[in-house]
Amino acid sequence: MDKKEIVLSGIRSTGNLHLGNYYGALSKFVRMQDDYDCMFFIADLHALTTQPDPAQLHANVKSILAEYLAAGIDPEKATIFVQSDVPEISEMYLLLNMHVGIGELMRTAAFKDKARKALGIKTDDSADEESIERQIIGTETNKRVNAGLLTYPTLMAVDILIQKANKVPVGKDQEQHLELTRRFARRFNNYYGVELFPEPTNFDFGGHAVKVPGLDGSGKMGKSEGNCIYLIDEEKVLRKKVMRAVTDEGPKVPNSPVSQPVENLFSLMELTSAPEVVKQYRDAYADCSIRYGDLKKQLAEDILKVTTPIRQRVGDILANDEYLGRVVRMGAEKARERASKTLEEVRHIMGIRRFY
Repeated sequence: MDKKEIVLSGIRSTGNLHLGNYYGALSKFVRMQDDYDCMFFIADLHALTTQPDPAQLHANVKSILAEYLAAGIDPEKATIFVQSDVPEISEMYLLLNMHVGIGELMRTAAFKDKARKALGIKTDDSADEESIERQIIGTETNKRVNAGLLTYPTLMAVDILIQKANKVPVGKDQEQHLELTRRFARRFNNYYGVELFPEPTNFDFGGHAVKVPGLDGSGKMGKSEGNCIYLIDEEKVLRKKVMRAVTDEGPKVPNSPVSQPVENLFSLMELTSAPEVVKQYRDAYADCSIRYGDLKKQLAEDILKVTTPIRQRVGDILANDEYLGRVVRMGAEKARERASKTLEEVRHIMGIRRFY
């Protein structure tokens, strides 16, 4: 039997999962777990870059773990673990940083974007990269960007390389980090004359990438944008969110182009509703008979058919601490088995060898 390819993915423990996480990742992970050696983790160390409240961080880890399980990820088929339960990751993070340049980290788009937001730096077309970098480094003691944010790509690379993952499903915003992971792997292999790390590639799910739009009329659904439908939203909350979704004044002329806010609602409907329902409302838009209140009520009803069973399972799982403990212990054991072997190889290659 051929050895299964290792697929790894993690999500930061910064809040509950939403419909975008479900259609963009979770539902696909469930389908993958029979065909690949899947490793799914909760990235609590990554979450530390935003300096979360400690009690809230722990609660977020627990809720995401429950949501993974409620969505259908099976701990008997896939390895589910908490990042900090694998201490080998932290040690290898230190070791790999010795082969990573400050400049290449500072040039990453994600770092510059997050640093600007953290410091309130406004940019315009005339701002050059050097002046932006000077502002990010800064001189004010009460404003700083933590080193963890800068070395985020190293930690992400270690998550992947320590498990020797072959494929990593990432969105467009993480593609640069995955490219850095390949670069770090290649650099380590070349520097020491070894073939230790495979160069991971983005997992291609096939077909068009799923983009789940938010309810605010533009962009994608995201926690920080405040335009989410969470998997654990109560029925009343979910209906209210959908009914408040941005639309337009309605078409005045038959077969008018669909505005972006309304197209967003159609996109959500295409994910959750039956094809004939989608056609009914698209036809109604085309002949100017559409009633947005009816569309939103239908959309809320169809989303609830997806989220209600998950929300109910989440509640049951959260109430079962014994089960959650068993899942993470089993996952940590599996993850550490591979990670400890890789770390020992890295230590030996770099010359860190025991005298006993």
